[in-house]
Amino acid sequence: MSSYDIPISNLPRTRSLTIKRFKALEIETFGDLLNYFPSRYEDYSQITPIAHLVLGNKTTIQGEIKSARNHYSKSGLQLQKIIIKDETGSIEVNWFNQPYLIRILTVTKKISVSGTVIFIGRELVFQPFEYELITDFHTKLVHTGKIVPVYSEKQNLSSKLLREKLTYVLLEILQFPELLPKEITSFNSLISPKEAYVNIHFPISGEMYQKAKERLAFEELFVISLLLAQLKKEQKEIQVKFPIKINEKNKKLISIFIHNLPFTLTPDQNTALNEIIADIQKLNPMNRFLQGDVGSGKTIVAAIIAYAVCLNGYKTLIMAPTEILAKQHYETFSKLFEKTGIQIGLITGSQKINQDQSTIVIGTHALLNNSTIYKKVGLVIIDEQHRFGVKQRAFLKSSSNYPHLLTMTATPIPRTVALTLYGDLDISVLLTLPKGRILIKTFLVPTEKRQNAYDWIRKKVKNEKQQVFIVCPRISESEEENETSIKAVKKEYETIKKEIFPELQIGLLHGKLRPKEKNEIMNMFKNKQIDILVSTSVVEVGIDIPNATIMMIEGSENFGLAQLHQLRGRVGRSTLQSYCLLFTESDDPETMNRLSFFSKHINGFELSEYDFKRRGSGSILGTEQHGYLKLKIASLSDMNLISKVKKSVEYFIKKYPSLSHFPQLEKEINKYDIENISMD
Repeated sequence: MSSYDIPISNLPRTRSLTIKRFKALEIETFGDLLNYFPSRYEDYSQITPIAHLVLGNKTTIQGEIKSARNHYSKSGLQLQKIIIKDETGSIEVNWFNQPYLIRILTVTKKISVSGTVIFIGRELVFQPFEYELITDFHTKLVHTGKIVPVYSEKQNLSSKLLREKLTYVLLEILQFPELLPKEITSFNSLISPKEAYVNIHFPISGEMYQKAKERLAFEELFVISLLLAQLKKEQKEIQVKFPIKINEKNKKLISIFIHNLPFTLTPDQNTALNEIIADIQKLNPMNRFLQGDVGSGKTIVAAIIAYAVCLNGYKTLIMAPTEILAKQHYETFSKLFEKTGIQIGLITGSQKINQDQSTIVIGTHALLNNSTIYKKVGLVIIDEQHRFGVKQRAFLKSSSNYPHLLTMTATPIPRTVALTLYGDLDISVLLTLPKGRILIKTFLVPTEKRQNAYDWIRKKVKNEKQQVFIVCPRISESEEENETSIKAVKKEYETIKKEIFPELQIGLLHGKLRPKEKNEIMNMFKNKQIDILVSTSVVEVGIDIPNATIMMIEGSENFGLAQLHQLRGRVGRSTLQSYCLLFTESDDPETMNRLSFFSKHINGFELSEYDFKRRGSGSILGTEQHGYLKLKIASLSDMNLISKVKKSVEYFIKKYPSLSHFPQLEKEINKYDIENISMD
């Protein structure tokens, strides 16, 4: 077994609780730990003699502990006062409320401390950020005296602990696996894997950090791109079991169906229909991505295509991410197909309707557990596709003998990203909204105008009988300091009901309610028995309440732009003017700029390009929450690197038709197990 694959449980002097926390982060091996990259760095590399310290400078001092004592201030604050002396002088170092340090930092011990010089009263003291005890002044430093990595401290794993464990692992792994052919690493001037891992965690310089990042990002994108190339090749070799034909008779019936719709299709809808109808008549399975802004009419396109498949005697399966949305689709399709003789089925965790007799079956994940519906399936439609695991989508396709596949989402992806992620996947885009839709007005509401907003909402509900969503990011108050401003939906519900709108009917909706309770609440809201629905982002996807015209979002800084855009799309679904009100307790300039941009732009594609340019791949429109692709270190905004990777993959495929000579590369590709990436 390679030392790279040593189980994380083999870490010496590590508590079982710590091992459990590592595993909760999917860190199972030493190699996994190496791929847990720093989120940022602190430069403590300057080591300064005490006599030469400058006020405000970030630096490191080293010396001998001359005294250590606890001290209580007049306000009752407990200080740990340590005097450190070197050859040039001495200085007091103060810690706060850490009395255990007095047992560790004892007199005569040598110490290295990184921090800065500040004034306390009239006295210069050293404010510590990091420290470590040293045997002598030649000791190899881990936490001070160098460029120090800072990690995302999930599962209560501190950066200090992570640095210590990574130092051990980097010494323990004698041979770092090389994934790439020598000619590719040489041509692209990539450093060795060992140099890359050492310098991504403990960079000896800014230049070596950049080289390490480029090497590891190149490798990550290379693996993904090669996997995509393999998937494309497999896709071309597959043929559908149930070919679709659109003869003259079917064309006429489809035209009648479209003519009987209560509205006229937009030009974009017609274009998408033509593209999809052409695809489903081919022998290779269609793999098309229907990307349309909120309210652009994706559902009706899906209905028409499903009708075309039904006319050929084959089934269509439609998979929705939530029971609420599945039931809504069921009701919509039932009305659309009322006079066609086509039966619509529904399969969710709590409800089954016409599951065996229907030619169009709509459901949630429960579709995966019902093998009887897979006979004669000609088309699979997946709504809000990024909310399903890739394995679930792959299972649905393979269980249905590789039917045609249409995936839909209202979360736009920049074209650059789409091409990089999905390669040759065909994309249809709906840009224009149906006639009669009025653009939603969005406002970033200052804190001092909150009461005015409440008064305005009250008038809208009482005088115009309109309805309101109020959305909060969490179900219970978080105890983490950086999330103390997040308003819990239960607490907000009580406040809204008892203090702000006691005269109105208030409802509560969140993800922990049972499906039956959710349906009851949504039905009450739809039937106007509830004026204001206080909810978590469970309302984000697909809920259609035409009379709801106001979306009020609390803690809007805690949502990605994709979620904000989806939430805004819950209103504006009628001819009534609709509004989206953003509230935030943040005064961070970057946050305010982001929310201000959102309030001025209604087009999801503009929002996605903005987020892409601002934050790169990791946070494209908040896709960390939605998970198009979980990149650890690469950025899809680095087009120069992407170009290099693309050329290298093309070279590799031509020269090496098999991965048999690259077992480590094959192993990395198999790790994805199409879990993190897919052609759909």
